[in-house]
Amino acid sequence: MTTILKRRSAAARAWAPAVGAIAAIALAAAGCGSSSGGQQASGYGAPTPTTASSAPGSGATARANSGAAAVRLATSKLGKILVDSKGDTLYLFQADTGTTSTCNGACASAWPPLTTTGNPAAGPGVSAAKLGTTKRTDGTVEVTYNGHPLYTFAGDSTPGLTTGEGNQGFGAEWDVLSAAGNKIEFGN
Repeated sequence: MTTILKRRSAAARAWAPAVGAIAAIALAAAGCGSSSGGQQASGYGAPTPTTASSAPGSGATARANSGAAAVRLATSKLGKILVDSKGDTLYLFQADTGTTSTCNGACASAWPPLTTTGNPAAGPGVSAAKLGTTKRTDGTVEVTYNGHPLYTFAGDSTPGLTTGEGNQGFGAEWDVLSAAGNKIEFGN
C-alpha cells in the first residue's frame, strides 16, 4: 500500500507544474476578455451580415483555416464592421506598427490572427485594394486591411459578438474596423 501511495504522490508532483502553467494561460486569456470602462463584455449586439460570401475558402478563419480568407461587412450597433467569412468580428491591435504583427504566443491564442493560404477575397462593400497580407514570425500569412493586421477574438464565443472592442489586453487597445479600415469605438 505504501508503494502505491508513493507512486501516486510522485505522479501528482510531476503534474503540478503543468497544471499551474495551464491555469496561468487560462487566467491570462480570461483577463483579456474584459472590456474597458468597467462595462461587462456584452458584445454591443451581434452584427448581422449584409451579404453572404461565396468566395473560395468561405469559412476559413484563423480558427479553422482551409484556404483563402474572406473579409466582408456586417451591420452591428457599432455600425458596419469588418467580419470574416464566418461572421466573426475582425479587430486591429493598436500596438501593431504598419503591417507588422506584434501579437504572438499567448496573445495570438487570445486574439487569433486571420490567416490565409491564398489571396484574401473582398466581399461587397469591402475594398479589395485595401486587402493585403503580411508574413508572421511563425511563417503563416496574415490578412491585412488598410495596413492593419486582422485578428478575431477568442472571447467572441459566437459569430457577431464584439466583446473585444476597447479591450486593453497585451499592452494596447483592440478595436473593430469600419469599411474604410479605421477603428470604430463604442459610442462613436
